[in-house]
Amino acid sequence: MLKKHLFNFSIVILIFIIDRISKLLAINFLDTYGEYGFKVTSFLNFNLIWNEGIAFGLLSFDQKLYYNFLTIIIILVTIIILLMIIKTKGLEKIAFMMIFGGSLGNIFDRLVYASVPDFIDLHFNNFNWFIFNVADIFISVGVILLIYYEFFKKRTNE
Repeated sequence: MLKKHLFNFSIVILIFIIDRISKLLAINFLDTYGEYGFKVTSFLNFNLIWNEGIAFGLLSFDQKLYYNFLTIIIILVTIIILLMIIKTKGLEKIAFMMIFGGSLGNIFDRLVYASVPDFIDLHFNNFNWFIFNVADIFISVGVILLIYYEFFKKRTNE
């Protein structure tokens, strides 16, 4: 049982480390490029912004009271996700571990920098997507896996 939890913990830590390294590289590298970052391809730029809200810059506030309240809510939700990791198995557990690892990365930034560095900027033709980071990718993929699991689970139980 301990080995199983150690393996799960290792996956979460790996996600956290991948996120931390990507953000440190972005902070150190993109700070030198200024406001607009640099173009990688015709649809991808690396552009550093500091996000004080939640995923994709939603719920950004100027007041520290709201920021601190939002951070506490995020930490509480992350604790609930940890409990879900313990109670689930298979694809569902992997999805929750991805969400948890990504959430830890963003919480770390909120506590250390008082905002989250986002730097992946996707755009197609005249459509600009939100600027996000690697933790957001893990969180989003985890949520997509949970949605997929719910649809798949319901089909097999009917």
